[in-house]
Amino acid sequence: MANIKKIGILTGGGDCPGLNAVIRAVVFKAIDNGWEVAGVKYGWKGMINADAVPLTKKDVEGILPLGGTILKTSRTNPFKVEGGAEKVIENAKKMGIDCLVAVGGEDTLGVANKLTKMGFACVGVPKTIDNDLGATDYTFGYQTAVQIASDAMDRLHTTAKSHDRVIVCEVMGRHAGWMTTDAGMSASAHWIFIPEVKGNLDECCKLLKERYARGDRYGIVAVSEGALFSDFDVEAASKETDAFGHVKLGGVGKALAKEIEKRTGLETREVVLGHTQRGGSPLAYDRVLGTRLGYKAVEMVKAGQFAMMASLRGEKIEAVPIEEAVKELKTVPEGYYKVSRTFFN
Repeated sequence: MANIKKIGILTGGGDCPGLNAVIRAVVFKAIDNGWEVAGVKYGWKGMINADAVPLTKKDVEGILPLGGTILKTSRTNPFKVEGGAEKVIENAKKMGIDCLVAVGGEDTLGVANKLTKMGFACVGVPKTIDNDLGATDYTFGYQTAVQIASDAMDRLHTTAKSHDRVIVCEVMGRHAGWMTTDAGMSASAHWIFIPEVKGNLDECCKLLKERYARGDRYGIVAVSEGALFSDFDVEAASKETDAFGHVKLGGVGKALAKEIEKRTGLETREVVLGHTQRGGSPLAYDRVLGTRLGYKAVEMVKAGQFAMMASLRGEKIEAVPIEEAVKELKTVPEGYYKVSRTFFN
């Protein structure tokens, strides 16, 4: 058993529904172990700035159904700040933090893994609405985000049908099309474009024209923000990158809607769901999953399982190496996407 007196917890990267469930679980379980808990503000930026607050059970009472994160977040990368990693370790000692629970995606957890190798003990909890982390079946927040996107497309069906329009719905997903595929299938989208499979726009336009010709005078097209095409070139709306080198995406929905209207002559509009997919109260599924993952993280600290991540595998929550989770993105298999193509009609 590790000699622990105080642990820290931070939330890094994009926010998502269920973060507060993890924070609550970590606080309750850690205090039951007789430990103090420090809530680090604004992700890794908080460790660089020694910005943390004590967390008690009273502080986290009532936060379970809340979206976002009470600890705030940022996309700070200590390894891109001069002396940043060393500052994190130095401040951990100053604040008396023996171990840190890092809640985040590949970038946040990648930092945690590197810091553990430098001597600062960390464990991870997988968080991303993209569901693209390896070594876990699902990440918390994903199911809520999919439901939000699915509900939005359900509503788009009725307005598209009323106006005889095609509506392109842009869904988050830089390299992985899980959300677009699942939300598109559940909401009966007539075509789905994702990053993993280069889409053919001519085929999509042909299908849309056939729908109109037989009297089904509307269409819903779901597209991931990072979708790729074999016959259509979409340039990133921005050349800016964040601290982890990711281009700030956006604009594929608008460009695709314009091109569909040009190729088909059908009135086409776009809807960009954007950050609505990250917001709001988590579904019961994500509240429970976040709670179980947070609980497991504290058990891992107690067992000295550092550089490990709490992972959902089947019905069990297990400890897996962070390195295994971040070595490559979990993307949509061709066979999975093929199921959705059956319903492109």
